[in-house]
Amino acid sequence: EKHLDSNSSESQKIDLMFRFIQYIERQVVLFDAIEDAAFAVINDLEGKGSLRDVKDSTESDEMKLRLKEFLRQFSVRTVLTAHPTQFYPGAVLGIITDLTQAIREDDLHNIKQLLSQLGKTPFIKKEKPTPYDEAVSLVWYLENVFYQTAGEMVRYIRSNLMNGENGTQPLIAMGFWPGGDRDGNPFVDTKTTLMVAARLQNVLLKCYHRDMRRLRRKLTFAKVEALVSDLEQKIYQSAYYANGDISITLSDFLNALNGIREIVIAEHQSLYLEDIDELIGKVHLFGLHFATLDIRQNSKIHKTVIAEIADAGYNDLDEDEQINWLMTSSKRIDLATLPEGMTKSTLESAVAMKTIQEKNGERGANRYIISNNESALDVIEALSLFRFTGWENPSVDIVPLFEIIEDLRNAEAVMEKLYTNPYYAEHLKR
Repeated sequence: EKHLDSNSSESQKIDLMFRFIQYIERQVVLFDAIEDAAFAVINDLEGKGSLRDVKDSTESDEMKLRLKEFLRQFSVRTVLTAHPTQFYPGAVLGIITDLTQAIREDDLHNIKQLLSQLGKTPFIKKEKPTPYDEAVSLVWYLENVFYQTAGEMVRYIRSNLMNGENGTQPLIAMGFWPGGDRDGNPFVDTKTTLMVAARLQNVLLKCYHRDMRRLRRKLTFAKVEALVSDLEQKIYQSAYYANGDISITLSDFLNALNGIREIVIAEHQSLYLEDIDELIGKVHLFGLHFATLDIRQNSKIHKTVIAEIADAGYNDLDEDEQINWLMTSSKRIDLATLPEGMTKSTLESAVAMKTIQEKNGERGANRYIISNNESALDVIEALSLFRFTGWENPSVDIVPLFEIIEDLRNAEAVMEKLYTNPYYAEHLKR
């Protein structure tokens, strides 16, 4: 009312309110950009708790050996989840990135232009984002933040703490829920899951191609230039013209990079070796999948599906008898014969995971998460879904979530029952 006269209509009042909201939204973006630009100034990036601090704190040979052994077995998983209200549109993310750089460089002219651009860029689309839209927004962070940052961290650790060695597993693993979380978003379907997996791989290949182009400009030596050029061309074809069928395998990619590395060491005084090692480190981290697409569904859905496809009388059995039936059943389901619905959609998740593993590698989708897990039967039911689709020995980790207090109290007994079950124990060995 302070900014309107007494004759203002309801429409004018609402319009002014939304202009205030737009102003506040853009103020928040500006603060985000300023914080990003000043982060290295107001924080000691090599202070206590940093990788440099860890390196400097391990003075004795014994401590260095213990740290090296620890890192060889260590792995941390960062999982990206999403909600439609928790991310900026892609155009705004791009402006934040450019604005951050302009602030760092004190480029007042560019800052003014970017703020003007920000004022004319919509923050909210008229249509609700699809699960695929959510995934695309988060893939932006993988491409523009995690790819480079994780690569630099691993390069530093390998060079300064592990004497150039790789661990038994990736130091950093990325998990990804958008496009796979069926319990959290009922609009996620098999098509979305496969599209997100393809997007993850395609964006990763484009990241690899940018790095390969930089290497190609540096590695202009005899015996090396042709190898780099050939590898760069394969990555380029896979990233831009493959249509889902890439022209290089993960082992071929790593073998080619290691071959180039050996020639550079043997014949070219290790020139630009650190650049080659950084790319090799990224390939070890991200494979051909970028992030593991986690599939999640509620245990109640599994029970409904199992009850529909199991033999008559299944629901009359007690828990141990149901587990025994699931472990020994030879039932196989032809998905083409099923009507559209929850049963077919749930079984298609298992088939989609196998398809993703064939295209992106095992780490592309190897975690099936059960929401509201209450019993050992819930885990066996989820595992059995894969066998019912014909995937006899699924390379999938079944992850039960104990989400309420009562389930947490029972979790120890549930897991003990699983670990002592021969069927489940054999699955764990694989």
